[in-house]
Amino acid sequence: MKLIAALVFSLCSAVAFAQTPTGCEAKAVSKDGKPLAGAAKTSFIKKCQADIKVACEAKAVSESGKKLSGAAKNSFMKKCEADAG
Repeated sequence: MKLIAALVFSLCSAVAFAQTPTGCEAKAVSKDGKPLAGAAKTSFIKKCQADIKVACEAKAVSESGKKLSGAAKNSFMKKCEADAG
């Protein structure tokens, strides 16, 4: 019985977590704290994601200071954008 309860609880927690906005979506609120909607939300998220990409591009350098390229850059950018967004 405890196993079933734990399973139900974990599934409910996963669903609730999946619906929680993250990254740019979570930051898309107006000055008075209300969530943005429509074109304002779309514009905000687009700008936010572009800002994250620029920030990650600047950090995409190797230990020797050279810019990353190819698969190394793609991997770094994917992780950086996921961590930031």
